[in-house]
Amino acid sequence: MAKLSTSEIIDAISEMKILEVKELVDAMKEKFGVDPSAVAVAAAPAAGAAEDAGSSTKTVVLKDAGASKIAVIKIVREITGLGLVEAKALADNGGNIKENVSADEANELKAKLEEAGATVELA
Repeated sequence: MAKLSTSEIIDAISEMKILEVKELVDAMKEKFGVDPSAVAVAAAPAAGAAEDAGSSTKTVVLKDAGASKIAVIKIVREITGLGLVEAKALADNGGNIKENVSADEANELKAKLEEAGATVELA
């Protein structure tokens, strides 16, 4: 099978119907075990972060998932768009949940996680 260029793939996708694109995304999830939309969502804030370097931003850091780890994993998945395995690893080991977010959003995320029983810091 010949390797397709990025522009050829984009052209092919642009000719698809919405249902066909959804089926493609589902097939990618199954084949690679990764949600491609989560990658796109994760990449978008990184691009905006460089522009907002002068503004006051926060990083939401999970220190401990607490007793109700399942509830924390669900919230981590909701916030980050990560898969179950990645969200569980974050809950088990701690780490950055979301970087370069406004102080208001960081406080909302912290409250949501703490409500589920997690220990969270803002950096």
